[in-house]
Amino acid sequence: MGVLKRFEQRLEGLVNGTFAKVFKSEVQPVEIAGALQRECDNNASIWNRDRTVVPNDFIVELSAPDYDRLSPYSGQLGDELSGMVRDYAKQQRYTFMGPIKVHLEKAEDLDTGLYRVRSRTLASSTSQDRPGQAAAARATGAPNPPGGHVAPPMPSSPPPGAPPAPRAAAPGAGPQPYAQTRRWVEINGTRHQISRGTLVLGRSTDADVRIDDPGVSRRHCEIRVGPPPMIQDLGSTNGIVVDGQHTTRANLRDGSRIVVGSTTIVYRQAEG
Repeated sequence: MGVLKRFEQRLEGLVNGTFAKVFKSEVQPVEIAGALQRECDNNASIWNRDRTVVPNDFIVELSAPDYDRLSPYSGQLGDELSGMVRDYAKQQRYTFMGPIKVHLEKAEDLDTGLYRVRSRTLASSTSQDRPGQAAAARATGAPNPPGGHVAPPMPSSPPPGAPPAPRAAAPGAGPQPYAQTRRWVEINGTRHQISRGTLVLGRSTDADVRIDDPGVSRRHCEIRVGPPPMIQDLGSTNGIVVDGQHTTRANLRDGSRIVVGSTTIVYRQAEG
């Protein structure tokens, strides 16, 4: 069972069903949970081959109406969201520099249904890092407005006991030891990192990337890192189209366009 599905099931039993009533606002808990997952992926820092550090302190900014609805339950919701982040990090083999915390805050510049996520990496004994910023995104899955995610800067010096952060190569220097190919997909203007060997796309909450499209099957297709990177249809009803060709399996290149249902997915990759 996927991390988001388990999160939804845990919410169902909280506060004698109060959550089910209060969360009829536009901003849904599972959308916030998905945004926190993306915040981890987009701000992951590789310290060494065995350690990838992600933010552990998150601030979810909500419009005044949504905040007023959710704030009475912020404690329980924060605990559940923190547990979801912990489960996701375990699945992705991410690590943290300190305890995980999720806070709700009111943002007067946001309209109902809009939210914004900020994150930072905080060690247990310091609060040096500055928050990274995420663009406002509609809970209905609309694309982020211009600006997008801005990854937080690497700390000027790692916390005590932590390995040193990777440094930029000097002019003329050889390849860095942990340089690797970054891969992601872009859907309706939103970027989804491919941080594991496979990425399942579909309409189910169990999919790694959920696509709200009636023409998309619950587990529609899977992208595999390779080499070479490729996409495989998972027995979907409507199939996949890759670079204009109907297929069940195809190799991918940077810029490949994949159509599932009425949704277009662009596969991207870059070195470093």
